[in-house]
Amino acid sequence: MSYCKQEGKDKIIFVTKEDHEAPSNAELVADDPNDPYEDHGLILPNGDINWNCPCLGGMASGPCGQQFKEAFSCFHYSKEEVKGSDCVENFRNMQECMQRYPELYPQEDDNEPPKQTTETNEAAASTTTTTDTDSASAAPVEPAPASEEAAPTASTSTS
Repeated sequence: MSYCKQEGKDKIIFVTKEDHEAPSNAELVADDPNDPYEDHGLILPNGDINWNCPCLGGMASGPCGQQFKEAFSCFHYSKEEVKGSDCVENFRNMQECMQRYPELYPQEDDNEPPKQTTETNEAAASTTTTTDTDSASAAPVEPAPASEEAAPTASTSTS
């Protein structure tokens, strides 16, 4: 005997072997954009912002969630030629709030030099510099052609 059981948002259906062998007569239903358990992207089908989208990284909640929502909404719905240029005050409010909670919203230090990777260090080590005596005998370097149609040029030095 088949039966259904509801557990929270989940519906569990138990079927017999006979029920499972019969062809399905289930009809698919269009997704409900208001279903809080349905996965959607950042923008819902009706054009609203999905504040539950994992892509926001939880920014819509927390102590500065309201300021984030105001700034992001302003930007999303902005009709200005430079999108969001009318939202500067909203973003300033959000930034000021985030600065009050540095443990939750860490900021990059502009005074700190960027960390070098191994590739950067190797590239710097393999770079050679020319001295004044070397540059006198070196051939001038011309820039690469701007497109494939441009003919390559070679410069030669006669000493």
